Amino acid sequence: MRWALVKVALAVTAMVVVAFAVPLGLVVKELARDRAYGSAERQAATIGPVLAITTDRTQLERAVASAETGSGGTIGVHVPASGRNGRSAEIGARRAPQADVAAAAELGRAAISPVPGGTSLLQPTAVAAGIAVVEVFVPDEALTKGVTTAWLVLAGVGLALVIGSVAVADRLGTRLVRPAERLAGAAHDLGTGKLGVRVPEDGPKELRSAASAFNAMADQVVQLLANERELAADLSHRLRTPLTVLRLNAASLGDTQAAEQTRTAVEQLEREVDQIIRTAREQKAPTQQAAAAAGCDAAEVIRERMAFWSALAEDEGRTVRVAGADRPVRIPVARPELAAALDAMLGNVFRHTPEGTAFAVDVHNAEEAVIVLVSDAGPGIADPDAALRRGWSGGGRGHRPAVAGGGSTGLGLDIVRRLAESTGGDVRIGRSVLGGTEVRIWLALDGGRASQGGRRGHRLRRTLRTRGRRAARTGT
Repeated sequence: MRWALVKVALAVTAMVVVAFAVPLGLVVKELARDRAYGSAERQAATIGPVLAITTDRTQLERAVASAETGSGGTIGVHVPASGRNGRSAEIGARRAPQADVAAAAELGRAAISPVPGGTSLLQPTAVAAGIAVVEVFVPDEALTKGVTTAWLVLAGVGLALVIGSVAVADRLGTRLVRPAERLAGAAHDLGTGKLGVRVPEDGPKELRSAASAFNAMADQVVQLLANERELAADLSHRLRTPLTVLRLNAASLGDTQAAEQTRTAVEQLEREVDQIIRTAREQKAPTQQAAAAAGCDAAEVIRERMAFWSALAEDEGRTVRVAGADRPVRIPVARPELAAALDAMLGNVFRHTPEGTAFAVDVHNAEEAVIVLVSDAGPGIADPDAALRRGWSGGGRGHRPAVAGGGSTGLGLDIVRRLAESTGGDVRIGRSVLGGTEVRIWLALDGGRASQGGRRGHRLRRTLRTRGRRAARTGT
């Protein structure tokens, strides 16, 4: 496209230059010719008044000498013979043939006679004896004086116009080609799986529209892939909730063979679900940042999930408390990710603590971070640091068995840890004010904790523990 525009500009400008420069060059040449003959006519006109007064040779020679310009020898006067015995006189330089001089005198009008080295202007003038002819020599140099310079100037102007038009066309082609090249490159990158590629919406109107359409298409592709992967992940997370209920119900079936088979089937199903979650999380990695860019309202998600888990808690006689979720709390985390993390932590509470054990969820919104605390009144975890380091959520935390082989897959705390680290935060496990386990999630709001984040987090934990003690004393 760029080279095509250059060729078009070159062809059009060349035609314009030829159309104007060639006629203008011919005009310049004609002007130089007219200028030379005009000067010759003026020289001849200075001799005319003298001829009208006298044909004396001496006076005519003086008149010719005074009218000469340049190096001289350019003016001649042909005076006819006077009387029956008179003779014609030739004064000054004579170059034109006698026949041409006689023809000019006979016709009575100016004529041009070619002579060696130039031309002669023959100007007839009436005298007493007849018609005298004044001859003025015009050399070839006078006929072309200044023409070469003018032609060189015209050629330079034409060349400058051609170069300028080519430069403008190349610049215009660059404006057109670069956005097109970026669009083509972005399309290639998108085809190779780089879902984050976007095109700057600049350049001509048509290319801006194409870039806008491409960006919208890319966003739609990312959204469709994210929805597909979120669907797989959400389905897996949702399966864990009824699996927890099945496990709780299976635990109350006794020690019959059918009960044991049911528990075994539930454990196998949990392992399959864990594998599905791992696979879905690996597939979600490319679009996780795009999905989290919009963020979500943590308070709304917590209220929604607590409404679900409260029904199961009521069946088991558990006391539930929620604090800090009565006002919006925006966090840079996708809604499904936060819901999955809450389900993982609350599912651990139901899975690893006895029935009737109370639990609570607290939310605190600070300038740099949002802290979510999930605490329970269970027996706690013997080694919180080791559990968090391995991503292990069971073992020594209550009387309920985990999957076959002891302990759990540890996927729940791993989901929570990855969620917090995606914002620049972290996860801590400690002793709760209710006497059991406390899982604290620090979700940074600015992509990383501030320099005083640790001290502020300590103050936040102390504030939330105080709030928890008050709630524990009041039994709400």
